Amino acid sequence: MSLSESPLSFELLKERQRNLRDSLPEFLDLRLHRALSWLQRAELCEDDDGAFIFLWIALNAAYANDTHSEPEPEENTFHFFIKRIVQLDRDRQISDLLWDTWQKAIKHLLDNQYVYQRYWDFQNQKAGIEEWQISFNRARDHSKSALANQQTDVVLNIVMDRLYTLRNQLVHGGATCGGSVNRSQVMDGRQILASLVPLVIAIMLDNADEHWGEPYYPVRKREASESHGS
Repeated sequence: MSLSESPLSFELLKERQRNLRDSLPEFLDLRLHRALSWLQRAELCEDDDGAFIFLWIALNAAYANDTHSEPEPEENTFHFFIKRIVQLDRDRQISDLLWDTWQKAIKHLLDNQYVYQRYWDFQNQKAGIEEWQISFNRARDHSKSALANQQTDVVLNIVMDRLYTLRNQLVHGGATCGGSVNRSQVMDGRQILASLVPLVIAIMLDNADEHWGEPYYPVRKREASESHGS
């Protein structure tokens, strides 16, 4: 599914945000404003690599909090966020995507060792990662069990772990722009994020009374008194 085929487009979500702006908490309005700006950029992007990266930035803008005040590593914070979004998805739209729209893409990702971080840790001779194949098979079996039991948050977090490795490859220069080697996983990743990110934004808009935390980089307005030294 291309970005333009997502039923929740930037224009639709932006209009909802504008209509709710006066009632939205300041920090939620800021994070959604930022997330929507990157979603719009992704919708304008013609290549899969660029769209994937812009969609990931949009997701980051939606969920990231002030990590200096949180002892939990980013991975745990993100997993908690995904679980929370799934719980707030009362219409089970994410579940429907998992079992229908994303099924083929998810299978490709779960069977692909090149988006499994432990595989690369082994290739780079990282200590204690000798048996990456065992953990890879275990994770794949775990995801299949979660799929069979329709544990949406478990499956989605496993999928997002794979996409996070792909994100690192792209953002840190570990892949060629437009390269053929990773085309399938980039295309699958774009498909998943193209429908997940707008849905995350919509769920946050529907649950504005929830506490979503403070953004890591809030807007700072220069005060006239400071600029004049008074």
